[in-house]
Amino acid sequence: MGLASLPFAGSAAQAQDLSLNANRKIFLDPGHGGHDPGAVGNGLREKDLTLDIAKRTRAILDDHGYQTRMSRTSDVHVDLPDRAAAANAWGAHVFLSIHINAGGGTGFESHREVNATDHTRRFNSTVHRRTIAWMRQTASITDRGTKETNYVVLTHANMSAVLTENLFIDNEANANLLRSPNFRQDIAIGHFYGVDTFFN
Repeated sequence: MGLASLPFAGSAAQAQDLSLNANRKIFLDPGHGGHDPGAVGNGLREKDLTLDIAKRTRAILDDHGYQTRMSRTSDVHVDLPDRAAAANAWGAHVFLSIHINAGGGTGFESHREVNATDHTRRFNSTVHRRTIAWMRQTASITDRGTKETNYVVLTHANMSAVLTENLFIDNEANANLLRSPNFRQDIAIGHFYGVDTFFN
């Protein structure tokens, strides 16, 4: 699949969606960076994968008319509270933090803060459902479900915030998928569709 499968074939609907999306601010947060590599395994580093996926997601959102910003666009360290603070200062409508898991498991999961609003629960559910659907076009992916966790970037964000854990870097089969640019593109498309479905 890939970009050819995305909407916008050139139509009045395309112009309408671009107009609607122009006022929607999406803040993307690639996990870790700089002196903090995040999880490491099978020759991969979380900070590299999350930045690549976030940049791919941003490119698709930009192509569809959304306003986007990122907590980092290069290999630098950003403190956790500062990530949420940047989204708050900008007035983002949603906050999406992208991570890779570790610890001996397998599959995809996503997180929202404890006692999240219905709006955030719906955002979480939509991003989760659409992202794993795109992953599953390539391989059989375990659905680890949605979870409630008081991570700093979630609790400090003033808007609906979700954190995704995109497979396990220390699982060889998962790592082999993450190593593929095509699979990382599918993850990005899934994140895009999660956002786009939520708004549209």
